[in-house]
Amino acid sequence: MAGRDRRGSVSERRRGIVAVVGGSECTAAEASLAEELGRRLAQGGAVVVCGGLTGVMEAVARGVQAAGGLTIGILPGNDARDANRYIDVPLATGMGEMRNALIVRVAGAIVAIGGGTGTLSEIALALRIGTPVVGLRDNFAGVTELPRVADARAAAAWALARAGSA
Repeated sequence: MAGRDRRGSVSERRRGIVAVVGGSECTAAEASLAEELGRRLAQGGAVVVCGGLTGVMEAVARGVQAAGGLTIGILPGNDARDANRYIDVPLATGMGEMRNALIVRVAGAIVAIGGGTGTLSEIALALRIGTPVVGLRDNFAGVTELPRVADARAAAAWALARAGSA
């Protein structure tokens, strides 16, 4: 049958990719939001990509794994073992902060939680190249204009609709 192989149909294999960006250090409230967001994104069928390290990145990956989803970590260093334990596919780039461009480029939509200058650079790159980005209690109100949502449910729905997983 055309379009089918032992892995299923093409449409069954293609899932939207959502990036979640945020600080390598975060508050307990930000970690809780990120974990809930990860669960909701996985339940919606998205593949979740992040920077693969600690903080928001670890919390979102933990949520994705709890819901049986797939995580990709685009790491700044040369060693895939630096990824947090919830990353399924660690990609060691050796690019340092320049890896932020890869995170933004591969995503169909981006959710920003909290964050510092690295997160701000990801938001700026996303806006520059036209990747949809939404803030979920991000730290950049008054710094940059972007849509903002109040909770993980709304952020997941927003991102899934734009990444092609809804």
